[in-house]
Amino acid sequence: MPARGIPRGVVPGAIVGAAIVIVAGLVVVKVSGLGAAQHRSPSPGANPSSSGPGAAGLAADFARLQSGIAAGIGLIIAPAGNAASPMTLGQWTIGPAWSTMKVPLVIAAMRENHSTEVSDAMRAAIVSSDNTAAESIWESLGDPAAAARAVEQVLREAGDPTPVESRTIRPQFTAFGQTLWSLADQARFATFAACDNRDAPVRALMGQIEQDQRWGLGRIPNAQFKGGWGPSEAGAYLVRQFGFVTNPSSGAVSVVAVAVEPASGSLSDGMADLTEIGEWLNERIAMLPGGRCGR
Repeated sequence: MPARGIPRGVVPGAIVGAAIVIVAGLVVVKVSGLGAAQHRSPSPGANPSSSGPGAAGLAADFARLQSGIAAGIGLIIAPAGNAASPMTLGQWTIGPAWSTMKVPLVIAAMRENHSTEVSDAMRAAIVSSDNTAAESIWESLGDPAAAARAVEQVLREAGDPTPVESRTIRPQFTAFGQTLWSLADQARFATFAACDNRDAPVRALMGQIEQDQRWGLGRIPNAQFKGGWGPSEAGAYLVRQFGFVTNPSSGAVSVVAVAVEPASGSLSDGMADLTEIGEWLNERIAMLPGGRCGR
């Protein structure tokens, strides 16, 4: 499945406390503070801790999973509304946001419009990862520097310090998609967005991703997510997703940010790797650190 929504102007076919560190094989598990939102902070309900026997069990299980996947992997799981207790698995940490940056981009446009109305371009940018639609949203925010500031403001609301790229670094790709977005900062943003009522329309769009992009987290029933994928200058693909998954028994919501760099460099291998991780998460959904947004 070729990449979709990455080349600019082209929409091809589908495609706290003390830290706890557990090392198992190549797995690194850390429970550490991501920092609180700087502005409006959602009020979560009681959240299970990301430490303790559950975390150790997930770490051991993840070590076994990772040993069978030929890829660099990063995975962060956190309770919705609580950025202070993420669980970090794997060693991959940062890379281009690719189309995952379309989520804060669409939110920025909603803020700019003082509206929660979903436009056709917003729907296409999220549901189909349509890059032309996303570019039109970016341009509606002003010149590249102004657009970058608008998206940065959305991130800052969540306490995410990521600087949004305004320059066209690689002409065939969007500027904002080349933003270097760490998994930790992406999870920080997502824990806030999970509980911000203003973002509900975007979360709803993330639950309507088109069928041919429902790999990875898309294998989890009722997941709301967005993927991003693209090649390095050498042609090796990074494939990443983030989103929200709900425990069907308890109703607790977990934020997940995940990325893989397959050893083969192949997009299809990266998609398959993320699907394996998504199925692994689904089988252990009751073990994931989850939270409830304040009423």
